[in-house]
Amino acid sequence: MSDPILGMRFAVVFLAGGAVPNPLDIRFQKVSGLSVEIETQALSEGGNNTGALSLPRGVKHGNLLLERGMVVGSLLNLEFNATLSLFKFATSNVLVTLLGGNKAPLAAWLFIKAYPVKWATSDLSAGEPALVIDTLELAYSRMQILRV
Repeated sequence: MSDPILGMRFAVVFLAGGAVPNPLDIRFQKVSGLSVEIETQALSEGGNNTGALSLPRGVKHGNLLLERGMVVGSLLNLEFNATLSLFKFATSNVLVTLLGGNKAPLAAWLFIKAYPVKWATSDLSAGEPALVIDTLELAYSRMQILRV
């Protein structure tokens, strides 16, 4: 019997231009949006009023959300800033890898042709000592699920 898989060890790597990722840009505290679904369309059959056929229409996926503490000196921040302020897009592939207790890969998700669509920073409050969190949101053309 195998141990349950915990979702607390993971790595996020931006694969852009064959460059080695900046160590600041692989550390995230939370990843969400690891989902894909088939869109369907209801089609009524002639003469059958008790139900409808459900036909596949296409693949739908949400955006990839990455959260991390605010980082200064990040190349990824420069890319996001260029996209969101200059409207200059450079896509990259993003690999999210789930790691086991021994740091060996258990599963992975490859997001192909990802590009930034939103960058949000947590609220600032003089009354509460809290970490400043950046949320990076990416759209992508396709997600490939990889199981090791």
